[in-house]
Amino acid sequence: MIRPVRLSLLVVLTVWLSACSSGQPSTFSLSGASVDSTHWCPGGSHDAPYDVHASIDARNGTSSAVTVQTVTASMTLAATTGTWIEKIGDRYDADKVQFSPSTVAPGASTNLKVTFPSSCTSGAYNAGTSSQGDYVVSMHVTTSAGQYTIAASNRHSIVAA
Repeated sequence: MIRPVRLSLLVVLTVWLSACSSGQPSTFSLSGASVDSTHWCPGGSHDAPYDVHASIDARNGTSSAVTVQTVTASMTLAATTGTWIEKIGDRYDADKVQFSPSTVAPGASTNLKVTFPSSCTSGAYNAGTSSQGDYVVSMHVTTSAGQYTIAASNRHSIVAA
């Protein structure tokens, strides 16, 4: 009589533990952010506008859809080569950041595409010298599941004359 009770208890415990440890997180998470690696600034330009493209892997392990409400982006100068207008540590906060999709379904994973404006200045390329600024790009994502900050795994470089 004791054996069937132990067996039943073992089965119930096993089912309960496997349900609780399915290996899938029950949260919303961001990972794997990356950004355009290089932008060649047109020779002879002054504040020439261009778009920076980034991507972020999003995983919704919750049972409800998560809405992406806003995304902001910043670029912080980390290194330079040659003559550069900005100083190491200078930060640019982008406005008018666009992103899609705006909703991540329950249990789904997607790639969040982010686009934000930047600009660059460059002398003429036939001058014989060139310079480069390398930027760390960080994005702050506000969702219905909370706020997240993630840095791109690579740097965004602007190459100028």
